[in-house]
Amino acid sequence: MIRRLTFVLAALGAALAQDLPDGPGRAEVEKLCKQCHEIARSVSLRQDREGWGRTMAKMGALGMKSSDHEFRVVLEYLAKNYPADEVPKVNVNRATAIQLESGLSLRRSEAAAVLAHRAKHGEFKSIDDLKRIEGVDPAKFEAKKDRIAF
Repeated sequence: MIRRLTFVLAALGAALAQDLPDGPGRAEVEKLCKQCHEIARSVSLRQDREGWGRTMAKMGALGMKSSDHEFRVVLEYLAKNYPADEVPKVNVNRATAIQLESGLSLRRSEAAAVLAHRAKHGEFKSIDDLKRIEGVDPAKFEAKKDRIAF
């Protein structure tokens, strides 16, 4: 049983890694981002170079271990392969927790609150519906209103 689970986890990890575009920085992204979370979560954001820099600095403050060289290589890789100009809108009536987190910059607890509210009260029809969700600052939705779809 343990062997089978190990094989499945290894295969899943390899599959996720294959989703990353080839190029300088790919190995470093895999190494650094897997320190705390799955690769899919790491690259689910779409940001400009400055945004990626802020995200990486935040991860460093939270304990990510990297050399200055690794930091620079990963920053360039992410900015090139996951740029802000390709950011899709987030349909708040269909989005998963990770899509809400990455697309609207919500914390896990806030994304969970959105999902719970949606499950209890049905689909959102306006930004005002979102602003009524307990546990999420309404200003977060206002700041990202151009990224929200219903």
